[in-house]
Amino acid sequence: MPYPSNAELPPSVRRHLPRRAQDLYREAFNHAWGTYADNRRREEIAHRVAWAAVKRQYHKGPDGNWEGNAP
Repeated sequence: MPYPSNAELPPSVRRHLPRRAQDLYREAFNHAWGTYADNRRREEIAHRVAWAAVKRQYHKGPDGNWEGNAP
């Protein structure tokens, strides 16, 4: 179930991540979805990969909101 747009992402992702982080999540999820096509845990793995991609470029600030990491 790849996500064609950010509007299709799970509500928890849309509510908490900034737009660019949502783009990153969606791209990573969709790539992992194709990569793990033969794995029965495909969806779980794709979500884990997507969150890992987001966490490499974003972090939660002191206020709990996601912020981009400084270059």
